[in-house]
Amino acid sequence: MESAVAVLPSWIVLDNLLQSWLVEDIGRGDRTTQSLLAGEVGVGRADWIAKQSGIVAGLPIAARVFQLLSQRVSFVPIVAEGHPCQKGQVVARIHGPYEALLTGERVALNIAMRLSGIATLTNKYVGQISDLPTRLTDTRKTTPGLRLLEKYATLLGGAVNHRMGLDDAVMIKDNHIEAAGGIGKAIARIRSQIPYPLTIEVETETLDQVQEALKHGADIIMLDNMGLDMMRQAVKMIRQENDRIKIEASGNITLDTIRTVAETGVDYISSSAPITRSPWLDLSMNIDVSRIDERST
Repeated sequence: MESAVAVLPSWIVLDNLLQSWLVEDIGRGDRTTQSLLAGEVGVGRADWIAKQSGIVAGLPIAARVFQLLSQRVSFVPIVAEGHPCQKGQVVARIHGPYEALLTGERVALNIAMRLSGIATLTNKYVGQISDLPTRLTDTRKTTPGLRLLEKYATLLGGAVNHRMGLDDAVMIKDNHIEAAGGIGKAIARIRSQIPYPLTIEVETETLDQVQEALKHGADIIMLDNMGLDMMRQAVKMIRQENDRIKIEASGNITLDTIRTVAETGVDYISSSAPITRSPWLDLSMNIDVSRIDERST
């Protein structure tokens, strides 16, 4: 599934991440490749092969990894970013200095395999509700250092992003409510402090909490870990009070339950599962020995 809103952050932001991952892997030098080539300059070609079917994600990032090692690397996607691939299919072709291909292989594959796995599982969740108006959204349960890319992968899978960080929006959760002494007090204190454009979302677990969030002007109401009957009542209550308030359902969302939750009429379903439970999509890089250019010193 292609997503028009899945836009990568600027390389100004990403390059430091990619360089740190290359430094972690290369250390004091690629002992194998440097010893094998012993200063010789060779140009090779390689194919990336999908060993499983799924949604391809991370190819522009993989290309950048190789190009940070050598600007002579050409990375040509065969399967478009965010589109499905089949087992055994060539997803990309690479041409460039042999040293760059071998040294960058693991980092580039790791990123693409991780992001493709997320996009693939996200796409399965989205497929369960694709004929309904409810949208799937991700959460902040991400791998430290990978949030930007993991949330990019959920977009490719067809989801929408929840807040990227704590500065994007206000979300008043159970511990905030406890610390403030109630939903009303929490909303009042926070609204007096935050900049105008920020929205306030309140996590609720009971109908009484939903009513309190409505009374005090929450912009978004999350129905957290509610049973289906209570969720339907909450949706009806909110719609009757103010049909502009967005409703989000969260908690124990699985491939088996997501559709029944969506059918309650909520606007969004948030789940960490597409990121936290996704297996990697298996990809491999095969050097084409029949197409290796002659080495020159």
